[in-house]
Amino acid sequence: MKRLPVVSPAYQYIEKSFKEWLEVLGYSWQGVYYMPIQIRGLLNHLESRNKTQLQDITTEAIKDYYYNGLRQRTNYLHGAGTLTNTHLNKHIQALRKFTEYLRQTGKLEIAMFNIPLEKVLNEKLTILTEEEIQQLYKATEQPQHSKRNNRSPELYEAIQQRDKAMISIFYGCGLRRNEGCQLNINDINISSGVLHVIKGKGYKERLVPVSTKSLEHITTYIYEGRNYLLKENKEAAFFIGANNGKRLGGQLMLVKLQQLILQTNNPELMEKEVGLHTLRHSIATHLLANGMSLEKIKDFLGHSSMDSTQIYTHLVNEENEKI
Repeated sequence: MKRLPVVSPAYQYIEKSFKEWLEVLGYSWQGVYYMPIQIRGLLNHLESRNKTQLQDITTEAIKDYYYNGLRQRTNYLHGAGTLTNTHLNKHIQALRKFTEYLRQTGKLEIAMFNIPLEKVLNEKLTILTEEEIQQLYKATEQPQHSKRNNRSPELYEAIQQRDKAMISIFYGCGLRRNEGCQLNINDINISSGVLHVIKGKGYKERLVPVSTKSLEHITTYIYEGRNYLLKENKEAAFFIGANNGKRLGGQLMLVKLQQLILQTNNPELMEKEVGLHTLRHSIATHLLANGMSLEKIKDFLGHSSMDSTQIYTHLVNEENEKI
C-alpha cells in the first residue's frame, strides 16, 4: 500500500497534512507512519474512479472503498488470502481518524460513517519450531534465481548474508517488526555483543544481548554483505535494499521471509501464517521451554508488563501436552 500512487495534488496535500496533524497531536511514530499510508489506499481507490477532488471524499465513497475494495482485496503475500479482520480493523481506525482530521481542521464537512469493527476471535499465535528456524537459515544459503540476469554472484551472496542477519535480528534478538525496520548500523556494538533498541514500543529503549551465532551472522553482513549493497556511506540503516542501498521497509522484509519459507520446501511451514513478529514469538517460546525465567524474557522482549509475557507459558504448556 505504501507504493500505491496518488497523483492528485489535492490528495497529495491532504495526505501530508494528515500526517503533520497526527504529529502535532503527539501520536506514536507508528501511528504517524502507518495511518497516512492506510489512507493512501482510499485516495488511490478514489482516483481509480476518476474522483480527484477533496469534495469527492464522502462517507459513501469511504464505504465503497472499504466494502468493495479493502474487504475484497487479496493480501499482497502469495497465497495469503484476503486481509485478516485484525488488519481490516486497523484500516477502519485510520479512516475514522482521517475523517476526524477533516472535520476538526475544517477541510471538509463529512459525516461520521458507521462501519463496525470486524469481529476478532482469540487468534492463536503462530510459533515456529526450532527445526523450522534452522530450515529458514539454510534457505538463505540456497542459490537464488532472478529475472534480472545482470545480477552478479557477489550481489546474491550479499543478499543471502542480509537475509541471514534478518532472521538473527527478528528471531535471535526478538525484535518487533518496527524495531528491526528502524534499526541503524550504530545501534549494534559488535565488541560487546549488545544491540541497542532506541525506537522501541512506546519510545522505550532497551539493551538486547546477542548470541554468539547471531552475532556471527550480523557481523558477516555488516562487514561484507552490507558494504556491498551500500550505495553511499551516509546511509545509517542496518537493513538496506539491493536496488537502491536505502533502508529496507518491513513489507519487503516480510515478502523476503515468505520467499525463504517457500525455499524450505516444508509443506507444514508453508501452511503457517508467518510474519516477522512470528520470529519474535518463537524465540520467546523457545527460551522459556529451555529454562529461561519469565522475568528475563520480559526484559529481553521489552514488555512493560508481565501479563504480555505470560502468554508464552500457555504456548509452552500446549506444546508439552501435544508431546
